[in-house]
Amino acid sequence: MSDDKTPPAGGETLSFEAEVSRLLHMMVHAVYSDREVFLRELISNAADACERLRMLALDRPELLADGDAFKIAIIADKGAGTLTVTDNGSGMSRQELIENLGTIARSGTRAFLENAATRDDPAKDKGAALIGQFGVGFYSAFMVASEVEVVSRQAGSGEAWRWRSDGRGAFTVEPVALDAAPPRGTRVTLKLAEDAREFADPATIERVVAEYSAHVPVPIVLAMGDGAAEKTLADGSALWRKPKSSVTPAEYNEFYGHVSGQFDEPALTINYRAEGRHEYSVLLFIPSVKPFD
Repeated sequence: MSDDKTPPAGGETLSFEAEVSRLLHMMVHAVYSDREVFLRELISNAADACERLRMLALDRPELLADGDAFKIAIIADKGAGTLTVTDNGSGMSRQELIENLGTIARSGTRAFLENAATRDDPAKDKGAALIGQFGVGFYSAFMVASEVEVVSRQAGSGEAWRWRSDGRGAFTVEPVALDAAPPRGTRVTLKLAEDAREFADPATIERVVAEYSAHVPVPIVLAMGDGAAEKTLADGSALWRKPKSSVTPAEYNEFYGHVSGQFDEPALTINYRAEGRHEYSVLLFIPSVKPFD
C-alpha cells in the first residue's frame, strides 16, 4: 500500500459525508474491547457479495462463465503488517465504491451514531453487536487499520477501481490495471496499526473466524504472505442448507451460541426446507432464557 496521498492520473479525491466522517472518527478512536469484530464484518460483506452474484447469475449466467467456485480468502502478511480479505463475488463499479464506502451514508449510520451517543461506555454495551445491528460494518476496519485499500472489479466489467482512505475525512478513487485487480470481486487490504499487528497472526485469525464466521455459506481459506499453502478455515456448508438428518443437536446448539451470543440451549429448534415455485430454508431458534439486552 502506497504512502503517497496524491491521486494519480485519472484518480479523484473526495470527502466523506458528515455522518460518515463522524462514524469514522468514532471507529478510529474506538474504545470497544472487541475490535476483532471487524474481521467478522469484512467476511460477512464478502459472503454477501458472493450471494449477490449468485442471484445476478440466475438471469446472466455468463457472469459465472469462468466456473470459479465462490471463495473468501484471507491473506496475512506479518512482515508487511497487512491483512487482506478477498472475495470473488459481484464486485463494485466506481460509482458503487463511492456510494457504498464514502459519500452516501447507509441508512444504519445515523441510527448507529444516535444509539452510540446515548452510551457512556460503548465497550460495556456490546459495541460489536451495535456494529452488526446497524449495518456499518465496513467502517469497523478503521478500529485496527491506519489505512484501508479496496480494489474491486465488477463481474462482467472490463474496468477495475481502487478506493483508499486513512479514515481522516477523505478518500481517493482511481482506475487500476486489470492485472492488479481480482478477476472479479473485491480485495480489501488493511495496513494494520502498530497496536493491531496481532491480526496478522494466523492463530488469531483462525480463532476469530471459528468464533464469528464458521457458518457463513462460502468457504473461507487462510494464506500467509510468505507463500505457504492455503488452509481451509470454514467449508462453506451453512447449517441451514445441510440435510436436516445430517445435523446433530450439538451442531444446532453450537450454531445457536454463535449467532445469539447466549450460553443457554434453545428451547425449540425449527429447521425445514420449502420447495416448489419458491424455494427457501428455515432455521429458527426459540431461546430458553430472555436475552440480557
